[in-house]
Amino acid sequence: MEDNSSTFSSVLTLALAHALDHLSSDDHRPVNAPASLTTLRQKLDLPLNEACIAPKTVLNDLVSGVEGGIIDSAGGRFYGWVIGGSLPAALAADWLTSAWDQNAGLFACSPAAAVVEETAGRWLKELLRLPLTASFAFVTGAQMAHTTCLAAARHALLARNNWDVEQNGLSGSPTIRILTSTEKHGTVNRAVRLLGLGEKNITTLPADANGRLSEESLKQALEAEPTTPTIVILQAGDLNLGAFDDFSTLIPLAKKHNAWVHVDGAFGLWAAASPRFRHLLAGVEAADSWVVDGHKWLNVPYDSGYAFVADRAAHRASFAYYATYLTHDASNARDQMDWNPEFSRRARGFATYAAIRQLGISGIADLIDRTCAHANAIVTRIGALPNAEILGTPQINQGLLRFHYPSAEATEQDHDAFTNRVIAEILATGEAFFTGTTWQGRRAMRVSVCNWQTSSTDVNRVCRCVSKVLEKVSANERTS
Repeated sequence: MEDNSSTFSSVLTLALAHALDHLSSDDHRPVNAPASLTTLRQKLDLPLNEACIAPKTVLNDLVSGVEGGIIDSAGGRFYGWVIGGSLPAALAADWLTSAWDQNAGLFACSPAAAVVEETAGRWLKELLRLPLTASFAFVTGAQMAHTTCLAAARHALLARNNWDVEQNGLSGSPTIRILTSTEKHGTVNRAVRLLGLGEKNITTLPADANGRLSEESLKQALEAEPTTPTIVILQAGDLNLGAFDDFSTLIPLAKKHNAWVHVDGAFGLWAAASPRFRHLLAGVEAADSWVVDGHKWLNVPYDSGYAFVADRAAHRASFAYYATYLTHDASNARDQMDWNPEFSRRARGFATYAAIRQLGISGIADLIDRTCAHANAIVTRIGALPNAEILGTPQINQGLLRFHYPSAEATEQDHDAFTNRVIAEILATGEAFFTGTTWQGRRAMRVSVCNWQTSSTDVNRVCRCVSKVLEKVSANERTS
């Protein structure tokens, strides 16, 4: 056996070579993952080995095994779901996070990790223009950020009704209802399940044609049960249109009825960092809690999400735990586990710290503005092609396109099927990656741009690709 330093040196040098090869071949590598499920299983589903295997062999075998199964979601031509890439400084910091291998649950476990997270949390509040007095948590993503914020909401609302949920549980407690719009994200439902609040207690209210929750529908719902503990969940950038609810109107309305207001800003909250787009968030700072992802628009490696809560006491009461075997800091240091659902956890604050340091205030604003411009260019240029229709012009970085079956007798179902086929054909080229959605009963192709690497060259390349695919598929349908 080699000594430890030699073992680490050789395998990490090999990992660097593989990583650089992956990162440098972006222009020539297909964006989709061409390998089939069967192929990947054949290469990766190996018998459990009895003896040790040299680390370099393990790494080489792994790289060979995953070939064709890695989606280039970190590249500039990936526009599916809402997935960002990795900034160089953030990626490097993430590597160091693994090398340092810190347990970021307590200050005592890693003083540096605690202070870095504390600092990055303050920077995030400044960038997002949230109250500087708000508490925060670094979590895996919006799913756990919702869970964190809604746990604080659960505590606060039930405490107002003289119920200690942390001690008594939910059995026998007052019911909490959740009011939100039809455009809510599925992670809200999952958070409600995890917290035992029950999906049946979610009331979805209608959104208008622009994807915004209407004032009148919220007003009626609040007035219908004035004494029921209530959480109102608003959108800062919904997943189809990137729509923003009218915070200046809806938050005061909800607060008038003693509701807790939670804002799902998984990607849209980043608009606050752009002077050009921050007007979309006017009034959002008056909410009670907010959620945003780092692995979307900030381009921090997976996984990275942030939860912010105005009521620090409710937030801390939901998670803080003391035991004699733990080393709780007696000074004013921040023990992360007091604010997080996780106990032992990765020190993901390092990557966020590095990303913000690399870009700075102006760089983050430029990233927001640039990707929004690219999204607009992709949607408007593809939407101008024959048999294409714009369903949603990007307000920020999200847009919708639909493709029409080339026949005067075509039905909506024909257009749905044709849209799905065009998306599949684009993916098959390996030139770009888009995903589908159903919006207002119609199938559409989502366009989501939040990668720092996306360039005008990428936009031109993708638009040419879609033009060729649409022409080809339309021609095939006419002759079939």
